[in-house]
Amino acid sequence: MSLINTQVQPFKTEAFHNGKFITVSDETLKGKWSVLIFMPAAFTFNCPTEVEDAADNYAEFQKMGAEVYIVTTDTHFSHKVWHETSPAVGKAKFPLVGDPTHTLTNAFGVHIPEEGLALRGTFVINPDGVIKTAEIHSNEIARDVKETLRKLKAAQYTAAHPGEVCPAKWNEGAKTIAPSLDLVGKI
Repeated sequence: MSLINTQVQPFKTEAFHNGKFITVSDETLKGKWSVLIFMPAAFTFNCPTEVEDAADNYAEFQKMGAEVYIVTTDTHFSHKVWHETSPAVGKAKFPLVGDPTHTLTNAFGVHIPEEGLALRGTFVINPDGVIKTAEIHSNEIARDVKETLRKLKAAQYTAAHPGEVCPAKWNEGAKTIAPSLDLVGKI
């Protein structure tokens, strides 16, 4: 079953954020756009490159009214040390969420039971807590957060403009499509 257009399941966990531990829950996600970026684990090779990419683009997420959450199956204590010891991860101004109970990785379908780790998954969630985009792939392939930003912009656009859809390669400011019977077979 697809997670698209479903409500985020209830959860409550701890995160490291801006020098302190905070609680993050399904209620935390409500009221603004959220981007959950799942990674296998702290202290790996590829994950810091993705955290750094998200950090380098964090101002754009904030400008769009969205919060970024990096999630691994580690604890928030591990994330504190990861943030303090990795120059790339140290750039993160967003919450580094621990999921040692695998509640989130299971709820989002990214858990690898044999390893106790997460697949690389990216989810855009609207202010009502509804999942609007999902991307999951193998751990040896890192992501480009610019594509996540594009998907977030498209999700925000279609939320603000019901009845319009964003075509392939749509970017902010580009034309959209208003589906109609007249368009069938003409595109």
